[in-house]
Amino acid sequence: MKVWDKREFKDLDDDVELGTRNIKLALRRLRKFARTGSAEELDLDGTIRGTAHKGYLDIHMRPERHNSVKVLLFFDIGGSMDWHIKATEELFSAARTEFKHMEYFYFHNCLYERVWKDNARRYQQTTNTWDVLHTYPHDYKVIFVGDASMSPYEITAQGGSVEHYNEEPGALWLERVARTYPACVWLNPVPEREWDFTYSIKMVRQLIGNRMYPLTLEGLDRAMRELVR
Repeated sequence: MKVWDKREFKDLDDDVELGTRNIKLALRRLRKFARTGSAEELDLDGTIRGTAHKGYLDIHMRPERHNSVKVLLFFDIGGSMDWHIKATEELFSAARTEFKHMEYFYFHNCLYERVWKDNARRYQQTTNTWDVLHTYPHDYKVIFVGDASMSPYEITAQGGSVEHYNEEPGALWLERVARTYPACVWLNPVPEREWDFTYSIKMVRQLIGNRMYPLTLEGLDRAMRELVR
């Protein structure tokens, strides 16, 4: 039966002190530096060359180097994901630090036609998933974070959501995201050895092209390698 009561979900805390710096190190595989913006940094080599060539002090400035990789994060929140809050918050905090161009949205269990950024107002302030797909270009790296543990009907059926009547199956929305963003992975906090015991995990894994990885340091490393292929 559908759950009609309004359960309260908590926003992830991006100020959490990381349990290990290795999460950041794994995420750094996505780094792609570029110099953009105004010239605010001294270009020492250029200044030396210019001064030697002209015979007087010729100061050169250049834009700072920034990580130009753009990341779009989708976090499953609430329900069984409450068991994985600590690991998810550590990842969220690390991503906030490592990526200048990062956007995030929340969903519950499976992706549907609406996502949100504030769990306290998830019924009043939502974003149409179509708008997300049309706002962020296909060069964004997409990372889903969730346990993918739910009733199979939540993935395959119209009206299968436990919280609202979804006009289209969640599987259709996952396929749309996977088609729109070639670089797309799913991080699962459930131990990889247990994935075959939950049918919905196998379904989600297939829908995203078998690009599901455990939310461990080794899994993060594999996922980042996939995103930069």
